[in-house]
Amino acid sequence: MSDQSRYNPDWRPANAGKEFATKVVRGKPFVAPTTPIHAEKKEFSVDELFAGLKKYDRSILAQAITLIESSSAKHSEKASQLLNKCLPEVNNSIRIGISGVPGSGKSTFIEALGLYLIENGHRIAVLTIDPSSSVTKGSILGDKTRMEKLSKEENCFIRPSPSSGTLGGVTRKSRESIRICEAAGYDIILIETVGVGQNEITVRSMVDFFLLIQIAGAGDELQGIKKGVIEISDAIVVNKADGDNKSKTLLAKTEYNNALHYLQPATKGWKTEAYTCSSITGEGIAEMWSVIKKFESITKSNNYFWERRKEQSIEWTFSMIENSLKEAFYSNPLIKAKMQEVKNSVWKGEILPSTAAEVLLDIYNSSRQ
Repeated sequence: MSDQSRYNPDWRPANAGKEFATKVVRGKPFVAPTTPIHAEKKEFSVDELFAGLKKYDRSILAQAITLIESSSAKHSEKASQLLNKCLPEVNNSIRIGISGVPGSGKSTFIEALGLYLIENGHRIAVLTIDPSSSVTKGSILGDKTRMEKLSKEENCFIRPSPSSGTLGGVTRKSRESIRICEAAGYDIILIETVGVGQNEITVRSMVDFFLLIQIAGAGDELQGIKKGVIEISDAIVVNKADGDNKSKTLLAKTEYNNALHYLQPATKGWKTEAYTCSSITGEGIAEMWSVIKKFESITKSNNYFWERRKEQSIEWTFSMIENSLKEAFYSNPLIKAKMQEVKNSVWKGEILPSTAAEVLLDIYNSSRQ
């Protein structure tokens, strides 16, 4: 059945040039768009994207990050141009990494902290690194739905991105996304990661302050993954300090502070300590922000704040080289043609994995000569 046959013959188009057409359905006027529902989005130029960022346009910001995250070769040059244009606008924010064991209430804490910061005149960007779908490799977007109140705030931008199995649960383009958000005028950047473990060092390499969220009574089974991430933390907050659980969180806070005496501080000139808070009641949220501001003041006064950022930029440089080399290897036509044959040989036990790697690398190196 055609679209028009669903309506009675008394159908009349709206005035020429208008966006809508009027139809009469069951004796009542009905307005429907004349343009396709899935109309293609306009592709903005670099100058238009940058201008949109400066106007605090969140839809433009979302499109800019999509451009940055794209793996398409045709978007690479445009993304590079946009990043270069944004370069003078960065370094006016504080970047905060937030991690914790599953169930520790990371998203609830971020929402409570974010609402507090917005009330105090800040503009915040939240980059939540979602676990990827095992089928589509895309973001499940769970964190954004859990931050319902925060997502409605005009001075907040939330961007869930798929981790796609990358190290530490951080997207490959997280650093670029941070700088785009800074260029858009967000003075506080919060990065939430998938979980905790030794690979959280990846998050540490792109933020100023690293906050670990814990819960009381997690049990000894978590001790193995706690130690590594505690060593890189600038503060530990024991969440869910409310109701009957409050006494347990105070005890956990004492235990963490005792343990921290034996660890080297993650940041020069700063002493890592444990705190408690309740993301539900808001108790301790203001204190945590005071701790972060104190950290910023101390590290800027001893110049370590800027030294760390310079070190991070150098690390970012070589990380991009590694990614570029990896992409060049796997996109090489000769490698693609030989890959399945080599895989089959390894599968059948005909050659060692080390030999297989040498075969493919020889092919790649020969193709580059």
